Amino acid sequence: MLPDGSLAAFGAAPSFVLNVFFALYFLVSIYVYISLSRQIGARTLEPSGSPARAFGLPEAILAAALVVFLLLNISASISHPSVEISTRNLLANLLFTMFVVLFIAAFLRLRGFDLSSLAGFFKIGFVRTLGIGIILLLAAYPLISLASTLTQRFFGSGSSKQNIVELFSGSQTIEQRIMIIVFAVAIAPVVEEFLFRFFLYGVIKRYLGGFLGITVNALLFAAAHAHFPSFVPLFVLGSCFTIAYEWSGSILVAMTMHSLFNSVTLVALAFPELVSQ
Repeated sequence: MLPDGSLAAFGAAPSFVLNVFFALYFLVSIYVYISLSRQIGARTLEPSGSPARAFGLPEAILAAALVVFLLLNISASISHPSVEISTRNLLANLLFTMFVVLFIAAFLRLRGFDLSSLAGFFKIGFVRTLGIGIILLLAAYPLISLASTLTQRFFGSGSSKQNIVELFSGSQTIEQRIMIIVFAVAIAPVVEEFLFRFFLYGVIKRYLGGFLGITVNALLFAAAHAHFPSFVPLFVLGSCFTIAYEWSGSILVAMTMHSLFNSVTLVALAFPELVSQ
């Protein structure tokens, strides 16, 4: 029979191992994104033989109009924080956002842009895109977790949740949950990455440079969700998405990361007992 001190030491060992593991995990996460950022910076300094066509003044005007619309929408959400989202509102927002995406895509096509080449749709194969998305999302989680912890420590955890989270948690029918899952996993990542990473980041980077492009784009991405407790984690998440897109040259990598992140979040909401364990 082991002495009490041995039992205590035996119980403390797994906790120590876990702490060391998470510390190493966090350091690897920082290294990955610093390394990607350095590679992006070094790439911009290298002369390019045939530079791709960049967005111009018409795209900048359209992007400015989109930013103004986002800011007005954010202001309205802050002014009426008690308004709850419903299935009908979610569907209406989805249809409107898809219309905006199609309008921007048609506008760029009329301007002579090759969207497939510009967004890197076929630059990386499916398996490699999925693998990169998984690895970079795993590397992003410690940074997101740190941002969330710091936000809770300095500003409090708060009791509110994002509207879409509250709608999913309070949904009463399987049809409603399926609609939210399809929206969060398949539609929102495509729409948001096209708007924020491909279009807005492309325009901001053209006029402000890569670093400010990533920063401003992540600020807009976080603010667009109109949920203060999630602002800093969403800023970090948006930065990781943009770095992944810029480094890989394919918007599909950012879309994959976004879809996987939303999938994990929905699993956590649907099975909270697994997360707590």
